[in-house]
Amino acid sequence: MLTPLACCIVPPYVLARIAEHPDAPEQARISARSTLGLANTLASVRAAIVPYEGRWGGRRLDRMIYDCKNTRIVDMEHARFENELAVDDASVNRCYDFFEAIFSFFHVVFGRNSIDDRGMSMLGSVHYGENFSNAMWDGTQVVFGDGDGVYWNNFSSLDVVAHEIMHGITQHSVHLKHQGESGALDESMADVFASMFKQYELNQTAADADWLIGTEIFTSRVRGDALRSLKAPGSAFDDEILGKDIQVASYDKVLTKSCTDDFGSAHIHFGVPNHAFYLFAIALGGHSWERAGTIWYAALTDKDLKSDAGFIDFATLTIKHAQGYGDSVAAAVIEAWKGVGINLD
Repeated sequence: MLTPLACCIVPPYVLARIAEHPDAPEQARISARSTLGLANTLASVRAAIVPYEGRWGGRRLDRMIYDCKNTRIVDMEHARFENELAVDDASVNRCYDFFEAIFSFFHVVFGRNSIDDRGMSMLGSVHYGENFSNAMWDGTQVVFGDGDGVYWNNFSSLDVVAHEIMHGITQHSVHLKHQGESGALDESMADVFASMFKQYELNQTAADADWLIGTEIFTSRVRGDALRSLKAPGSAFDDEILGKDIQVASYDKVLTKSCTDDFGSAHIHFGVPNHAFYLFAIALGGHSWERAGTIWYAALTDKDLKSDAGFIDFATLTIKHAQGYGDSVAAAVIEAWKGVGINLD
């Protein structure tokens, strides 16, 4: 079976705005058009894949990092594999190191064994394309571009790597359809767990965290703090060329705000479950990956979550799993969903 896939961190409408803006430098316009085309080509179809089992089996980290050499060929050249020494390439080394940290996070916090929970090797390809201004999960591995150097930096930053790996974890847990609310849930899982992982690495409480995703990928030319905010969806950037962050944080906006070139507005609407998790984590206090994160993970991996699930379906499962932590936690998650316009009591 062939399945459409386009799990990129930068929404297509942001790149389209750069590509079409007359005041954007020509280099940036060319890069944006190329990035949109390459992402669609790379992610247009893929087989429902058989997991790439770890080469050694069991619960053992197995990293395989490749260098695309700015071509459109993933897995082009062996760059750094498991147990090999650091190389003279910062992108390769960042990817290699972040893979270990992400593997450890999911193992320690959720008891998960790599992406597929069966010891799957973690594959990454860096330096994809010429000035490719995105990062993506292509169904088997993470692919990183170097950015255009005008608006975008290199994409192998900590939260971006975690976001894309999380797409793989979601794929192997429930395989949400990347369209409409189920597509928005897919994107939200990636942001929520990437934010959780970032806080884990920095040992931050929910109250201390900035709740931003993509803080390192904008150049200084862009007016914005990050690509997205879970704390305040719609406020992350406001730039003359890139436009304004148009994510929504309330379910009533899901029914009225749409974008025809964004898989049923998936990148716009997932501000709703993002913000629900933020409200829940803040209400519980402490570390987001503990009770709040464990409940979100349990809902994601619940056999009752279907590939076409919507926000209400997922919210219902979070309440189910919160009840195991007592009435006050269950009440907190209900209030969090109320805070984004989803009433379930």
